[in-house]
Amino acid sequence: MSLNTQNITKQTAKYAAKILIVDDDPSLLRLLSIRLSAAGYNVESAANAKIALGTLQHFIPQVVISDLRMEGMDGMALFEQIRVQHPNIPVVIMTAHGTIPDAINATKQGVFSFLTKPFESQELLDTVEQAIRLQPSSGEQTCETELWRNNIISRSTVMTSLLQQAKKVANSDFSVLIHSQSGTGKELLAKAIHQASNRKDQAFTAINCAAIPEQLLESELFGHVKGAFTGAERNHQGLFQATDGGTLFLDEIGDMPLSFQVKLLRVLQEREVRPVGSTQAIKVDVRIISATHVNLTKAIKANTFREDLYYRLNVVELELPTLVQRREDIPLLVQYFLTQAVARSNMPIKSISQEAMELLISAPWPGNIRQLQNVVEQSVALSSENVISATLVKNALRDDSTQFPSFQQARDHFERDYLSKLLKITAGNVSQAARIAQRNRTEFYKLLNRHHLVAESYRVD
Repeated sequence: MSLNTQNITKQTAKYAAKILIVDDDPSLLRLLSIRLSAAGYNVESAANAKIALGTLQHFIPQVVISDLRMEGMDGMALFEQIRVQHPNIPVVIMTAHGTIPDAINATKQGVFSFLTKPFESQELLDTVEQAIRLQPSSGEQTCETELWRNNIISRSTVMTSLLQQAKKVANSDFSVLIHSQSGTGKELLAKAIHQASNRKDQAFTAINCAAIPEQLLESELFGHVKGAFTGAERNHQGLFQATDGGTLFLDEIGDMPLSFQVKLLRVLQEREVRPVGSTQAIKVDVRIISATHVNLTKAIKANTFREDLYYRLNVVELELPTLVQRREDIPLLVQYFLTQAVARSNMPIKSISQEAMELLISAPWPGNIRQLQNVVEQSVALSSENVISATLVKNALRDDSTQFPSFQQARDHFERDYLSKLLKITAGNVSQAARIAQRNRTEFYKLLNRHHLVAESYRVD
């Protein structure tokens, strides 16, 4: 490829890239727009965060560049809003030299990068190009890099680490055991592993071992021939045969009857099944992913689970975190379930109040993601307003209201309540609230960010 062709290709790519700039300084906003437009980007500008959020309703950029300190909603509060609505859009924060510690802290919270004013045009362009380069830039690239885990909604560090492990083992044929509490999304993780594997074009079959009576489990998994037992009027292909070449997900493996475990072990060892009533063995090629909420080590000691089967299933073990261990994912999940519930119910578009979101973030969640989905759907169904109130959420969480919180949960709740009251008293004036709390402004902003509190929402117009 010639140099001219490379330049044309690069320019064409830039024209496809959209940039949103947010700053309450008109001169700087205009200057940045000129610089980026001259470089070939499709640029939209917003004079404050509220305008930016409105712009995002019709203009979805590849990068958002925002000033840190702005009147009304500041850059970090805007970032939090963008992260909920568009978690894949990288945000670059512009900051004055004196607020570099704030900017560094912002990158730890998920901001892509920061630019210290004044900065050179080339530094701006390099940062934007890097942000775009590290994002999927086409549908094809998205399919290749993200589709395998497309249904897992997360931005938390603990889930990122788990998904990295999952992708590493996906292309092997090693058996995987997923351990976690009920309602955490074990089947979604199993499907993601299947999608990342070289078996993705073959069948993925899931079966709940605890939901099928013991006398039917053998027939369901291994199949049967006509006349094998009363009611067997025709040959039946079991799930192992039906999934040949693909992935079989055995959920709640810890509840599998002990008498059946030896039969499953034989199939895993021999890689063949013998349908009930048949004398012929059939070869099968199936990747096994199993899951359980049971502590199998304790089950082995209690003689309710076979040790040899455990080692067959547990070549690689993945620990799926509880919802409490990934609280930063709650706003994303709430928005996802909210959108789904509204679409299914054909109801007006609803949002959720800040107080309601605080309750959801701080709840104990013994039922994990499944319970969160139920709470959101119940709140949507019972809400007569376009904004879901804290009262509705509190009622939906009533079964957990008597649970005594841990020390950390109680401390977090006190901090959130204390900060919220300060913002209400000061009508969202962060400087005044920080003085009352006897904390410097930077530290106070960190506390607000930690508890997902947006000062702008407390201001009185």
